Amino acid sequence: MPRLHEATTLHRDPARALLFWAVLLSGPAVLAHDGPDPVWDWSFDAAHLSSGRVQARLGPDARIEGELELVVDEHGESLYFHGRPDRLVVADDLSELKESLPQRHFTVSAWVSVNQPQPWGGILGVLQDNGSAEQGWIVGYDDQVFSFGLASVGADDGDGVMTYMKGKTTYEQGRLHHVVATYDGAHMRLYVDGQLDAETDVQTGDVLYPRSAPVVLGGYSDANEDYYHVGRLRRVMLFDLAAEPTWVEHRYEHDRALSSLDAWEWIDPEHRLVVGPFLQWATQDGMTIVWETSRPSSSVVEFGTAASPDPLTEELVLLPQRVDGDPEARIHQVRVTGLEPGTAYMYRISSTDDLGRELRSDMLTFQTAAPPGRPIAFAVISDTQDNPVVARAIAGHAWGQRPHFVLHPGDLVGTGRNLDDWTGEFFPSMGGLLARVPLFPVLGNHEQDARFYYDYMALPEPEYYYEFRYGDAAVFVLDTNREVGPGSEQYTWLEQRLAASNALWKFVSYHHPSYTSDENDYGNMWTGTSSHGDLRVRELVPLYDRYGVDIVFNGHIHSYERTWPLRSDDVVDEGGTIYMITGGGGGSLETPGPTRPWFANTVRRGHHYCMVRINGRTLELMAYDVEGRLFDTLQLRKE
Repeated sequence: MPRLHEATTLHRDPARALLFWAVLLSGPAVLAHDGPDPVWDWSFDAAHLSSGRVQARLGPDARIEGELELVVDEHGESLYFHGRPDRLVVADDLSELKESLPQRHFTVSAWVSVNQPQPWGGILGVLQDNGSAEQGWIVGYDDQVFSFGLASVGADDGDGVMTYMKGKTTYEQGRLHHVVATYDGAHMRLYVDGQLDAETDVQTGDVLYPRSAPVVLGGYSDANEDYYHVGRLRRVMLFDLAAEPTWVEHRYEHDRALSSLDAWEWIDPEHRLVVGPFLQWATQDGMTIVWETSRPSSSVVEFGTAASPDPLTEELVLLPQRVDGDPEARIHQVRVTGLEPGTAYMYRISSTDDLGRELRSDMLTFQTAAPPGRPIAFAVISDTQDNPVVARAIAGHAWGQRPHFVLHPGDLVGTGRNLDDWTGEFFPSMGGLLARVPLFPVLGNHEQDARFYYDYMALPEPEYYYEFRYGDAAVFVLDTNREVGPGSEQYTWLEQRLAASNALWKFVSYHHPSYTSDENDYGNMWTGTSSHGDLRVRELVPLYDRYGVDIVFNGHIHSYERTWPLRSDDVVDEGGTIYMITGGGGGSLETPGPTRPWFANTVRRGHHYCMVRINGRTLELMAYDVEGRLFDTLQLRKE
């Protein structure tokens, strides 16, 4: 972890530094001049746009790549980056700017808005970060906070070591923020809206620059990666001095009015439905409905066991009950309670923004959780990542069987920190099913524990592990990206909940498999040996033996697999726990190894989903391929 330290600042030129602070502290009037002159300075307005270039106030011009848009607000102009790809190239290679690149002391000051969070966002940078080679610097952001990355000669291990220092303040999408990064040869500091947000003294000495790298505004770019900014840049400056906190605070206060501009006007001026609605956390007496709008708006759910006709149109549109949620939300999570167990309801969501524009869904349905003793059926679909075509087909087949709920053992998306994976792939492909059938998800490794998972999912705290009851079944969900061994928080919780459960059928679901025939995920079976599963999570197996868990549902391996019943790490004739891999929801398919492990009953390469049906002491499990054809069945009977 980087060490925190008291603020001190060194400067390239002590005399110039003293003049800098003397001028700054002489009074507010100097703020119009911005104190010392920057070495690079870009104002993104019409006066500085010409022939496909942004003309610099000082320093090099920047070449426009893509279709940047000039946008106007009450305080002036900015450039809007659409990310498709849009960026500004200051230099194709840093060698073109070698004389003006800062060597030890510098400050980057920028007014920027982030409209689309992403794992590697860039405001201004010159770097290479490829394998063990980490060189240069960048001021940017991730899916939650602003960041400052830098490699110095003092931390050089031959190829360099980049420190990516992250702030603590979550940026607000669409809102202009003032971001300042400083380096004085001994300390990196990051300021957001005038306040110190992070600091470290890990890097020391001159900046370690790569031999070759582009200098880019509005993007993260090196030899093998390009991430394009979505949002606005208003002004970016580079100084060859390390600014003091007082200067940063004054610069923010000077233009503070920019922070008050309507953020959502720049997210999406139209009012539209981005996600949903979809269903979460079904209980016998309640349901949570989630949806997302492009602008803050009201959250209304109308519902009832039946709709009555509108006297004017005679359409079934009038529902007798209504719940209001957050009046100014973008991600709307409305909990409907006081419902009857195992009962079908009709519902509709609506949202109205500050301009009076209303969005209203079609009439939809949901069903509350069944009480004990009532037959149930549920779908198991996993690893839908990066393949909305297959995921949509599987969701359609599953919906055709009218499951009570969907259990998803992880990897809902390919890259959890990429918002488009959620809004452009997962929800559009699964939406027809999830608008009527509640989703109970598991965190996979591809979710990356990203904020979007927690933003969208409405589950009991801490959300990465939880238990739910449905009919005669109890399902216990874990996050195997975290510790699950004896003594861990999740192990202790699971043991307590299993011991307390009186459910007739017990299921556990997590992402990484306890047992698998896969060819190479846990050792290459073609050239050597395999552990045949994740040994970390296999430490949970004694709990299943002790408390009579019936089936464990996993993903991660993109194939279908069912073991024989196992107990004490051996195959048994009666009882025992069956371990199932159901990772065929869309991810690139994987192949079993050349030899059959001792635990394997059925293994199959192909996209698929499962249906589990329970009627009292009888359980049926059926697996279907992407065409809806049955390829495996299982029946369990509790005497």
